Amino acid sequence: MKKVIFTGLGIFALVVWFASLAGLEAQANEAEMQQQASVALVTGSTRGLGEEVAKRLGAMGYHVIVHGRSIERGQAVVAYIADAGGSAEFRRADFLSLDQVRALANGVLADFSRLDVLINNAGIGSDEDGELVSEEGFEPVFQVNYLAHFLLTEKLLPLLIDSAPARIVNVSSGAQAAIDFDDVMLENWEPDGRQIGRPYAQSKLAQILHTYDLAERLQGTDVIVNTLHPATFMDTYMVRRAGIAPRTSVDEGADRVMQLITDDVGSGNYFVDGKPTRAHDQAYDKVARQRLRELSLELISHNE
Repeated sequence: MKKVIFTGLGIFALVVWFASLAGLEAQANEAEMQQQASVALVTGSTRGLGEEVAKRLGAMGYHVIVHGRSIERGQAVVAYIADAGGSAEFRRADFLSLDQVRALANGVLADFSRLDVLINNAGIGSDEDGELVSEEGFEPVFQVNYLAHFLLTEKLLPLLIDSAPARIVNVSSGAQAAIDFDDVMLENWEPDGRQIGRPYAQSKLAQILHTYDLAERLQGTDVIVNTLHPATFMDTYMVRRAGIAPRTSVDEGADRVMQLITDDVGSGNYFVDGKPTRAHDQAYDKVARQRLRELSLELISHNE
């Protein structure tokens, strides 16, 4: 019988080998846990309302996909969730680029076998300084607040359906203005003192039309989609940048968003103060909803 003699170097090599196996096994277990856990994607979650919602979802046991433009802020939110015992990761995408929105969606589809919650929250109030430029040449507020989310939702819809029961929440606003289908990009619009917020109000009504249209399409799938006005003039960067004194807290807005994730609220509703509320009249025009869907599909297909 042959004897196996281990030298000091051989023993060290074995220790390293076993340690590497243990490390690989730990990584595999972590990846498996992430795949088994419920997954939530919150757009615009590096500050404000989205950040608070992301933290609450992390505390509930969701693996949270934190999204935004700032890597530093995004990593800070991920660290907060992890320090509290949760699981999260950061994905960067600028919604002024539909290519980056596609990349975000494709990354989620490639890396996750499920998606349980999609919160379409990212938004801008205005382009008062004229500094925001859409790569596609579209009106920037319309693109960031609505069109980018339309594209993201369309790309992720099969995964949401496969993961059902699932929830989609579109964070809209009480500020709503009818969509002018002859001038959706507001190229012929000249703002005055009363209509300075028209781009924002139009984009937010577009989110509501999309919600109602999507709810009809998703009947029977157990994917619930709703929209809401979370709170009036929350204490956020957007409100402070506009020079408006905050009237409500981010916590109040987050309470309303979480209600649409956790409660039995039905589908295809617009909520204000936690209750289904009637939106702008155009939201109930089926022809307008169809026109918006067809226009949106056309716009997002330009660079594909």
